[in-house]
Amino acid sequence: MSATEFYLNGFVDSSVAHIALAVYLFVIMDEKRFGMLRKLPALVLSPALAVMLNLLLYKAFTAYVKVDYYATSIAIVLLCTLWVRWAWRVGFWQALAAVCMAGMFQVAVSSLCGMLFRMPASNEDMQFMAATVIYFTVALCSAALLRCLHFGTWFRLLLEEDGQWKTALLLSVMVGVMEVFCDLQRGILPDYLLSYYLLGIALAVLMATLVVYLARRLDAVRKIEMQQDVIARQQLYEQDLESIRREVRAFRHDYKNLLAGLSAQAGAGELEALRASLDELDAGFDRRVGEKIRISTQIGNLRMPQMRGLLLSKMAAMGERGVDCRLEAIYPVERVGMDSWDYVRCLGILLDNAAEAALETETPWVEVVLLARENGLSLRVSNPYVGTIDPDRIWTEGFSTKGEGRGLGLPGYQRIVAACPGAASSTSWAAGVFVQELTVEDRS
Repeated sequence: MSATEFYLNGFVDSSVAHIALAVYLFVIMDEKRFGMLRKLPALVLSPALAVMLNLLLYKAFTAYVKVDYYATSIAIVLLCTLWVRWAWRVGFWQALAAVCMAGMFQVAVSSLCGMLFRMPASNEDMQFMAATVIYFTVALCSAALLRCLHFGTWFRLLLEEDGQWKTALLLSVMVGVMEVFCDLQRGILPDYLLSYYLLGIALAVLMATLVVYLARRLDAVRKIEMQQDVIARQQLYEQDLESIRREVRAFRHDYKNLLAGLSAQAGAGELEALRASLDELDAGFDRRVGEKIRISTQIGNLRMPQMRGLLLSKMAAMGERGVDCRLEAIYPVERVGMDSWDYVRCLGILLDNAAEAALETETPWVEVVLLARENGLSLRVSNPYVGTIDPDRIWTEGFSTKGEGRGLGLPGYQRIVAACPGAASSTSWAAGVFVQELTVEDRS
């Protein structure tokens, strides 16, 4: 076989595998935007460069036939990792983990369909076409099943946790084991092939099950921690109410004395002094009780403990950092048209980003408006900002103006909103004010 034929055959085989890998990647990355397909042609560079490397290594290490195979496999993983990092704007470890997970599925399907080439055939071209059709059919059906099981959602949730490099390295080892399985099938006796293929598939299924299990455990732990925080903040809220009650009782105790002094001033005709005393009385009431009552009323309208606990926590944290947080909830908020914990996550992400941006201004403030309607709930979070805003990059995972390791919130927020049929988000900025809005229609 000439070098050209070797290159073309290798390129075709590698391209077929890359297409299946891309299918799994779109599922694993929980991608629902068709616009991402525009970046797919760039993936062609991976099989082209990999086959060239394979050809060079094959000539350089003729006596070591396995060197070129495993070196090319590692190169493909790295090239695909760079493509995922560019296409989805994620970190290296996240991209590597996604490629390795997709690689396990792709190698499992390749091993299964490789059995077709072990069967005798009179026409090798027809055999290749039939195997390719079956290969893509199995890949598409298994990818559709993973999509229905929301595997991508759980996988992305797992990658949001610290220690992403550990997950990436574990999956790298597993995809390496799968590659060895795929390579060793040539030496397996025909009687044991079926068991061998089933073992490879079981390994991929086991790893996928482990990923979902770990992600579910992580989600459960997060919810437990959030519930504990809600309980703690609820206790603080009750303490604030008790403080207001004591202030009102003390004010009531002094009320008669205050009225006696005002009556004496009125009887003596001291109108200016009376007016000044009334102003001082009004200001003193607002200072001691009025503002607390107003905030308590707004908080009290949040009838969902998860939301009330989160807002109490965030408002307290902002107060400690010097951010003036203003809350407005005129009507009682009793329900939202989506999972309550998902809504709390969205609210937390928006508040954290608003507080971070506000701290960069001279007078930091954050305004939160919750408007309950008959058919849903509207949220508006506003904050001042300085500098410029790049609308194409603020939603990019990993991008942040605040340094490395930040910028994971807003992309996660977008994924939650996209997964809820009745939710819609919008972003606007003008005159130094940045506004995030989230509207959820109640379809129950």
